[in-house]
Amino acid sequence: MDTEYDLVVVGTGVAASGVATTVRRAGWRVAVIDSRPFGGTCALRGCDPKKVLVGAAEALDRVRRLRGRGLAGDASIEWAQLIAFKRTFTDPVPREREKSLAEQGIDAFHGRARFVGRDSIAAGDIVLHARRFVIASGAEPVALGIPGEEHLASSEQFMALERLPQRIVFVGGGYIASELSNIAARAGARVTVLQRGRRLLSRFDADLVGWLMESFRAAGIEVRTEAAVEAIEKGDQGGRDASGARHVAGARDASDGGASLAFRVLASSPQGRMSVGADLVVHAAGRVPALQALALSDAAVSTKDGRIELNDFLQSTSNPAVYAAGDSAERGPPLTPVASYDAQVVATNLLEGNRVKASYAGVPSVAFTIPPIASVGLSEEKARAQGYRFRTNVQRASGWYTARRLGEPVYGFKTLVEEGSGRILGAHLVGPGAEETINLFALAIRHGLTARQLTETRLAYPTAASDIAYML
Repeated sequence: MDTEYDLVVVGTGVAASGVATTVRRAGWRVAVIDSRPFGGTCALRGCDPKKVLVGAAEALDRVRRLRGRGLAGDASIEWAQLIAFKRTFTDPVPREREKSLAEQGIDAFHGRARFVGRDSIAAGDIVLHARRFVIASGAEPVALGIPGEEHLASSEQFMALERLPQRIVFVGGGYIASELSNIAARAGARVTVLQRGRRLLSRFDADLVGWLMESFRAAGIEVRTEAAVEAIEKGDQGGRDASGARHVAGARDASDGGASLAFRVLASSPQGRMSVGADLVVHAAGRVPALQALALSDAAVSTKDGRIELNDFLQSTSNPAVYAAGDSAERGPPLTPVASYDAQVVATNLLEGNRVKASYAGVPSVAFTIPPIASVGLSEEKARAQGYRFRTNVQRASGWYTARRLGEPVYGFKTLVEEGSGRILGAHLVGPGAEETINLFALAIRHGLTARQLTETRLAYPTAASDIAYML
């Protein structure tokens, strides 16, 4: 096999496929390498399957909130059926992705990629030589360095469960913990979230997260903040008293009713040590670029704190033949639209020379909790730090039509509008439709639109987006 290429891409997800496809259309000889089923995190292990599960949880939640408001009876999630439905989305992806690559004339290699020189990379036992490389190998759970870490399940494993365990602990308090805990609780599990920080969802506005926590409590999700997980023990090790409490020196134990449990999660907090029993413990404490296996030093690709050192063109500062995109680059938020954007930037710079610098202004972020929370642009703190003069509009809007018709008590917003220019600097939403409405604010911020321009736009009514004029 001829192993000389113009470009070799590590990965087959959104960023990797975007670069490979664009550059191949320009006539370059392209190869991709992936050690996992082709398709990447979003399509197989992240956004898409997660949203399928969230959809069922949202439907159940809506039925329950509208009971006595025109709906009667109850509904429940049949977990095995839901997972089977999810697989109708994920199972075809690897085959379809490989077929698409082949039809475009892109050579595909299965195997773990590792550099063996500045212009060479191995795919298993095959060595490929190329003029350029793009690293888009995604991210992986960060190592916690605690005893029993091997007992943690990944979010991918959670979404593949054939049977939902009765008691689940999520270690961490970001997107993964917040979204999957909502799914698990509404599917009938007893859920605890242990978050090291002072609150969940630190990327989002603190006031709105505070309102959102009301829905967590209503769903029966127990959130313990400032709880640093120190160890995970397998099985019911040690003595138990009549209440089922496991004896841990100096620890305060969550009651587990004497049930036999697969794991115990030990944590410390300002209130003391604690022990929480679980049938499943899920890693939700953050992800880092999956770079360890690539042997980057053999390609003279410099890293710092586990991340590739890149310039504004997403190019390695030490080996100009190497670029990175998506979670591997980690220059913008860890979001699928960012990966797609990175692919455009890198492909343009490969084909035309370094012409486009990456800019992440106006990228919206959504946590698909129930209800969803969304953000775009600057927070109040960042706007002040950057010297902006602005007015803040903030309101808990549970009584507005958008929330009342759905029986949703959590609805509110915070918007930042620059004094003088009227430009929208930031928008933060929680409640029904937030995941869609935020896109209009993103459009406004990306293109420098003013609050007046947005409020003068005639939007369909009644929709969640039609609330924008009142939010501004």
